[in-house]
Amino acid sequence: MSNSDHDISTLNSLIATTIDSVDGYTEAAKDSQSGRFGALFTSRASERRQVASRLQQEVTRLGGKPEDDGTALAGAHRVFLNLKSMVTGQDEKAIINEVEAGEDHIKAKFEDAIRDTEVSPAVRAIIEEAYVSVKDGHDEMRDLKHAMERQ
Repeated sequence: MSNSDHDISTLNSLIATTIDSVDGYTEAAKDSQSGRFGALFTSRASERRQVASRLQQEVTRLGGKPEDDGTALAGAHRVFLNLKSMVTGQDEKAIINEVEAGEDHIKAKFEDAIRDTEVSPAVRAIIEEAYVSVKDGHDEMRDLKHAMERQ
């Protein structure tokens, strides 16, 4: 596998995970009963769309076909979340817990990509730039989860 192929594969994996994140935030915004967190989730979904778009542009620049869909696993996870939200009555703590779990996943994926020694320096720089947004989102949801646990 050439370095460019590895870069494209790595980026496409991150794109799929980022699209999953967009979908997760969109669902969370719909499920947020009081709307207290709806605007926050919608804003994060928009920010993640921008991250996915930037990564897709890089795949195109490298001559690859950018991923334009999430992962199959996330599709199954969304079905579970929808079922869970029906059972839990769309409890905001449950929604925040699920969003934070998704944030743990995307943060770990980006950290793995940053540590990948086969990724070219130029692509690593793009991943690191995107990671700033991912880490901010993760930290915000983690802090929100912990604040809700103290209530």
